[in-house]
Amino acid sequence: MKITSMTLMATTVLASALGAATAGAADVKPAALVIAQGGLGDQSYNDLAYEGFKRGLKESGIDGKPVESKDVVAQATDILRRAADADFGLVIDLEYSHGEPMVEVAKDYPDTTFAILNQVQPGDNIVSVLFQEQEGSYLAGVLAAQVTTDTSIKGINDKPIIGVIGGTKSAGIDKFIAGYIEGAKSINPDIEVKVAYSNNFGDPALGAQMAKAMYEEGADIIYQVAGGTGAGVIQAAKETGHYAIGVDGDQDGVAPGNVLTSMIKRTDVAVENVVKDYAKGDQLGGKTLAFGLKDDGVGLSPMTYTKDLIPASYLEKVEQAKADIISGKTKVWNVVDQGYPDYLK
Repeated sequence: MKITSMTLMATTVLASALGAATAGAADVKPAALVIAQGGLGDQSYNDLAYEGFKRGLKESGIDGKPVESKDVVAQATDILRRAADADFGLVIDLEYSHGEPMVEVAKDYPDTTFAILNQVQPGDNIVSVLFQEQEGSYLAGVLAAQVTTDTSIKGINDKPIIGVIGGTKSAGIDKFIAGYIEGAKSINPDIEVKVAYSNNFGDPALGAQMAKAMYEEGADIIYQVAGGTGAGVIQAAKETGHYAIGVDGDQDGVAPGNVLTSMIKRTDVAVENVVKDYAKGDQLGGKTLAFGLKDDGVGLSPMTYTKDLIPASYLEKVEQAKADIISGKTKVWNVVDQGYPDYLK
């Protein structure tokens, strides 16, 4: 099993970098993992998915490469075509904006399996991987709405104001945000949830600047859904003595005591499973795989550094909300399927 990291600057570099693909175990063609905006090192979405990718390669014995691009959005078609031309048998794409380009490219490469995360795209050789991020985000909102007015907790004011900073205004990001707001409003219908977008997934300095401004406006807890930019939100929480909520991976340890919780999306589990199923020869094309609370595909972190600060009654409400979602009693709004709710238009 061999992993080689690649940074793709232009089409010519892309061609040469992808040209090194070699078959792995049992002559199974290698796999490629297209890294999303924010890149590797984001301590979040990309890094977690890459860990699963590496586990999948190791356990199945096939070769694979992560593919990074300085302009991953603009190079969508080139990246996908070059990967297929380089004889990668599986191309897993983490970049949300690549969904539609993938549909067109996949038609020309029927023997290549393409996988897209966080959306459903048609195609006999496309496997769609979904997460019910709105469900985990709902739980984060339930917790934040209770904590935000509890002045017995250090760093909390008495104002019912929380915030969220997303990377872009898009269905993929707003799926998190809508769930967070819905969960918060289930506790306090009058709570104010400040919403802002960085329009960037790789600028921690910008994230810190935006978070500090939001803290000054009365928010004491900010949910970050902005990849590498979100690292700045967590840093701002640490510097100001307030709280952030991490995303995708367990980010509680990034600033121990200042990350209230993290909404974990198990991209690592999903990517690992796709790699291993592909290596076994399973037919993945045309399928949609979904991971929600009931599948342990999303959920809150163990709150290792903050659990002792949170009253047991708050945690009990979070657990009840989780049980209600799993049972179907509570159906959390899904922006991707249902469009935008009135509170997030």
